[in-house]
Amino acid sequence: MEQASLLKAANITKSYAGVHALRDASLELRAGEVHALVGENGAGKSTLIKALTGAVIPDSGEISLDGVKITENSPSISKSLGIAAIYQQPALFPELTVAENIALGHEGKGTFFGIVNWARRKQRAKELLDRIGARIGPDQTAAELSMPQQQLVEIARALGANARVLILDEPTASLSEEDTRNLFRVVRELRASGVGMIYISHRLEELPAIADRVTVLRDGETLGTHEMSDVSSKQLIQFMVGRELSGVFPKRTVERGDVVFELRGFGSSEAGIRGIDLTLHTGEIVGVAGLVGAGRTELAKTIFGLVAPDAGVMLLRGKPITIGHPCEAIDLHISYLPEDRRRHGVVLDLPISSNITLASLKKLSGLTGMNLIKEKEIATEYTRRLGIKTPAIYNAVSTLSGGNQQKVALSRWLVTQPAVLILDEPTQGVDVGSKAEIHDLMMELAEQGVAILMISSEMPELLGMCDRIAVMNNGTIEKVFKRTDATQDLILSAALGH
Repeated sequence: MEQASLLKAANITKSYAGVHALRDASLELRAGEVHALVGENGAGKSTLIKALTGAVIPDSGEISLDGVKITENSPSISKSLGIAAIYQQPALFPELTVAENIALGHEGKGTFFGIVNWARRKQRAKELLDRIGARIGPDQTAAELSMPQQQLVEIARALGANARVLILDEPTASLSEEDTRNLFRVVRELRASGVGMIYISHRLEELPAIADRVTVLRDGETLGTHEMSDVSSKQLIQFMVGRELSGVFPKRTVERGDVVFELRGFGSSEAGIRGIDLTLHTGEIVGVAGLVGAGRTELAKTIFGLVAPDAGVMLLRGKPITIGHPCEAIDLHISYLPEDRRRHGVVLDLPISSNITLASLKKLSGLTGMNLIKEKEIATEYTRRLGIKTPAIYNAVSTLSGGNQQKVALSRWLVTQPAVLILDEPTQGVDVGSKAEIHDLMMELAEQGVAILMISSEMPELLGMCDRIAVMNNGTIEKVFKRTDATQDLILSAALGH
């Protein structure tokens, strides 16, 4: 039996400075449904969500709830109608308690002449958290919570505001497999209670496990809506990019060269890593797998000089090296692309050109200051080489899509001509088209002799791109698999310490 239509957007059009972000885009959400919304970065997903939540006003089109047209909309109006959005980066106040953050979703309730009933507020928070099976104390501050816990608090807050429509934007982008399974459990329980959910994700492989239907956006237009069971990931990719990709994982055979980088008994008590033995050869891509907290990012930071090592040795081309600061790593042609692109990968308010050359200022500086002509040449070259989509290299990085921001971050390190390139979640939160381009660039670098150490939480990426996979558990390397021997089951087993 088909569920009733809950929320409907029909023929939504929105333009910015004459450029169409949406063109007659449509989406229908049913009660008790998980409806996936997919498309490349820049396809119009964010603009459509902003239209539904009242953050932007469409130029034309109609939005209705329960068959009734919404004639006026704003964030406060949409919230009062039961429409709530939870974004990739939770919007909690870190110094407030969980109960206080949840109360912000329905402030005004439980007060009498402005006096807060603190016992009732705490009890209400506990009821909402219990409803979704979240083991989180109402008195904990948001700053104490992990990313998955923060997402659950946001869901509880939305339910406290009587949300009937829940929009989840890249909810699993930074979650482990265990946290993802827990989130899916919560989503299924909400679906069973009649909540309608719009689910946005670049992880197409997870959609069959959670979504009922899927709508595809491309260039601001709706290409169609399909039953999730009727389409494959390959078909979705073709719909999204308008062409058949040669492969999201374009792995090519590269002859492995000499050992260029080596760790022997490497460790850092500050980073919580110990006894690391690992080699990297020229032209090789070595993956680092492991659950959240296994020490993957901590290993990368220690190699790059962000955290001090206190055990073992590092060798570059057979010679011991000491790195006490990132500048020393850069001078040795060791580069590190961090996991959190927006906080540590790029400077959002700076121009694209300045971001691209930020790690190469020594080369561009002289007695008379910065060589701006050289900076322009370098920025133009790498913008073209990586296919960064922008009208001008002097635009702020904040104007770019997520995939193009990642390309800018990667360009910065390519300018330094690295011998060793450490990539921490290089394709997290980017669309399949950008993902394929980044993977293809990785292969080009490997063919040029660069040794790549890639940390990834995506099993298909590790299996599809790596020559060897080092699995971390509890701060050390549990096992190293050759490409031909690695399977998802074996990697997960090692990650669990079995």
